[in-house]
Amino acid sequence: MIKAVIIDDEVNAQNLLEKTLLRYFPNKFNIVAKCGSVDAGVEAIKNHEPELVFLDIQMPEKNGFDLFQDFKVINFEVIFITAYNQFAIKAIKRSALDYLLKPINHVDLADAIKRFESKNEGNFAQKKLSLLLENLNVNDQNVSKLAFSTVEGFELVHSNQILYCKAESNYCCIKKIGGKTKTATKTLKYVEDLLPVNSFKRIHKSYVINLNYVVRYHKANKEVELTNGEKLPVSFRKEEDFINAILQNK
Repeated sequence: MIKAVIIDDEVNAQNLLEKTLLRYFPNKFNIVAKCGSVDAGVEAIKNHEPELVFLDIQMPEKNGFDLFQDFKVINFEVIFITAYNQFAIKAIKRSALDYLLKPINHVDLADAIKRFESKNEGNFAQKKLSLLLENLNVNDQNVSKLAFSTVEGFELVHSNQILYCKAESNYCCIKKIGGKTKTATKTLKYVEDLLPVNSFKRIHKSYVINLNYVVRYHKANKEVELTNGEKLPVSFRKEEDFINAILQNK
């Protein structure tokens, strides 16, 4: 069974999550503690050493992110729970961590648990949470280091290393300037939302490019040429926005 701790200042929310877990995932979870504050959650984690923590972000006195200041080594996975704060959600996404929006939907919960179970033991919890705290402390438009979920775990990539991103069904291929390609287990739209808006532009339903690596635009062929020599299509609907973005990015 998965040993878990629930940390939420709302007792009703604690109980609802526990009931949902027990109803939809019978004999899978052992809820060893339900806590109403960060300090109580810290004590519960130290006493019970859970594998998984369901952590509310907005709580009085201390928010969920403050919890990690009490741990030198993080050897548990976290699924964040929140009802607000789009910036916090973006930072969580950038760090390849899972989150659930209140009110919690059992389908979304199932997806998050499936991802938790598919991860390797003792994988990247420490690195992901360290990256999260780093992402929370930088300007939203200038985040350069991103984490993309992959089949193996997650890949850390600086945005200035990305040449372009290409849609592949429900996955996204990330082409780096060195020639390597990584496949993220997320859609192109999901990845696009993580990228700095000043440097990246959607040029086609299948492509988002880094404007810093554009060499020229072939208007007759509606193709953009990148520094590696590749030519990518620009759709009619995206052409005007793309040209304006290039002119502003000089």
